[in-house]
Amino acid sequence: MKVLVTDPIADAGLDVLRDAGHEVETGYELEGDDLLEAVSDAHGLIVRSGTEVTEELFEAAEELVIVGRAGIGVDNIDIEAATDHGVIVANAPEGNVRAAAEHTVAMTFATARSIPQAHIRLKNGEWAKSDYLGAELDGKTLGVVGLGRVGQEVAKKLDSLGMDIVAFDPYISEERASRIGAELVEFEPCLERADFLTIHTPLTPETEGMIGAEELDLLEGGYLVNVGRGGIVQEDALAAKVEDGTLAGAALDVFAEEPLAADSPLLEHDDVIVTPHLGASTEAAQENVATSTAEQVAAAFLEEPVANALNAPSIDESAFPRVKPYIDIAETAGKVAAQLLEGRTERVEVSYEGEIADEDLEFVTASALKGVFEPLEWQVNAVNAPQIAEDRGVEVTESKTRQAADFQSLISVTVGNGDDEISVDGTLFAGEDPRIVRIDGYRVDAIPHGKMVVTRNTDEPGVIGLIGSVMGEYDVNIAGMFNARETIGGEALTVYNVDGLVPEEAKRELNEDDRILGVDYIVLNGQS
Repeated sequence: MKVLVTDPIADAGLDVLRDAGHEVETGYELEGDDLLEAVSDAHGLIVRSGTEVTEELFEAAEELVIVGRAGIGVDNIDIEAATDHGVIVANAPEGNVRAAAEHTVAMTFATARSIPQAHIRLKNGEWAKSDYLGAELDGKTLGVVGLGRVGQEVAKKLDSLGMDIVAFDPYISEERASRIGAELVEFEPCLERADFLTIHTPLTPETEGMIGAEELDLLEGGYLVNVGRGGIVQEDALAAKVEDGTLAGAALDVFAEEPLAADSPLLEHDDVIVTPHLGASTEAAQENVATSTAEQVAAAFLEEPVANALNAPSIDESAFPRVKPYIDIAETAGKVAAQLLEGRTERVEVSYEGEIADEDLEFVTASALKGVFEPLEWQVNAVNAPQIAEDRGVEVTESKTRQAADFQSLISVTVGNGDDEISVDGTLFAGEDPRIVRIDGYRVDAIPHGKMVVTRNTDEPGVIGLIGSVMGEYDVNIAGMFNARETIGGEALTVYNVDGLVPEEAKRELNEDDRILGVDYIVLNGQS
């Protein structure tokens, strides 16, 4: 596979991909048409914050499987467009958590004690001891906006230094917050009570510019520290509130536009400390982020779970070996059911019986949907199949039961519309041997591979012979046959595994016989 890397990452990450046999191409200066051309045949793309990954890029990158973001923030990636194109987007949220948290703590101390300002003046020959009266952290209140991985790490570190922690985060439970010593409060009380405010929320349309003049007034007399994402704090308002004394100081590592413009008002005030986006700039963090991102790209190429996928179902790494054999069964059952159903698919039900019902099966259900939509869609995978279902108005349900009448584990995929429905059941025999064991209630034992012909016919002598004769006439070899019937002399269903293409003429000839009720030719495993 070809991996294009458009922002610098540590060599350790590149080595992971090269050692796995992948071609790695770097293009740190690529933009515009040059970027679109370079990504046109890439299977993987690794970026940091410097590359905008847009709808136009996804249109150009028809072979793309995954975009890996070497870091946390993904506001430079159009995740909705990625999902529409079936491309996984994954970040590396753990690799630089410690580094970002430590830089936040360092910036908190720096602004509380005016460390950079005193350093510069002493370097310039001034002993300005009496000009700086700092604030101690012990006994003060830390307000945390965004109690995610970095926010939690900051809270724990500063809690251990004697600070009281209040936090605003609408997506975390009170129980989780209390475990790290934080009191959950609403947004305005968080600012009002904070002596120091740190920001760790992602940049979204809802959070962009969320801290402006009115919000900063609530922090009166306090300090603001942002090592999270630029654009959340309105920088002009922040500069003004430091200048007029509303705030005692501020420390920023991230900005709405980077690099920070030379005429930014933030640079005019000694009480505003700025660093050039150094939060993740430690050797260990860069190596961790690079290797984590590369490992996820490599996993995607192997169709294994991607640990930090943001738009795709995931499976816990320890559970994957137990679930993996059922992924193909689910996809195949969906594919067979969709090709047997007459008319459009309006609903899909995926049910699990037996031991498999104990597992996390989101990825398996997505694979079943992939099978359902693959005969209808030019590009579908487990990433965009749930989105395709939503866009098409297809109702999707999942059910589980530990009870299984005949099998240790069973997966059933049912597709239907207002007029009809078809169910296909699959399981694994000993040695992870996959089988289709029921089609529309008929018990069969079919190998889910290659090409299949499914016939419905009256149960009477000579019908199977007729089908065999017609197949032979058109030079179609029958590799296996599995027959089932409701009652003697009633309806029967037969599955034939065949070695070659079944011509339309053969199906037409079979359907002309009154004993044949239907003939369907099904292609599996990407064959044609």
